[in-house]
Amino acid sequence: MAVGLRPALVCGAMALGACTPQTPPTQDTFRPVYIGLETRKLDNDLVNFLVEMKGARTGADVAEYAKCAAAQYALIRGFGFARHVRTSVDNKGGIWSGDAVYTVSPALPQGVRTIDAEVVVENCRDQGIPTV
Repeated sequence: MAVGLRPALVCGAMALGACTPQTPPTQDTFRPVYIGLETRKLDNDLVNFLVEMKGARTGADVAEYAKCAAAQYALIRGFGFARHVRTSVDNKGGIWSGDAVYTVSPALPQGVRTIDAEVVVENCRDQGIPTV
């Protein structure tokens, strides 16, 4: 008789286990550390931004940090817009670095990779990304 109860007990225990609330898997919280940035004026409207950070999820986080720096730089210099030329990203030992070049201009430049500096700076502030 005990043998006949065993499947029932196992099934009952499994059913109870299914009723217990399951905790959702935890996601790692994004907590970047922005190490710093350097700005180099290459020409009247051509600027190089070197950025470093820890905790980036991908190279896109590094590129966004450089974009924020470029937008603030444009505003500081009295320009309202910038155009992305290129960004190179590297990760060595958990320290991400970015080398980005932007042109800055008072009017919306031609091209598909343009940014409105005021809009981008506001977005960066909302996301907690530092600027120049």
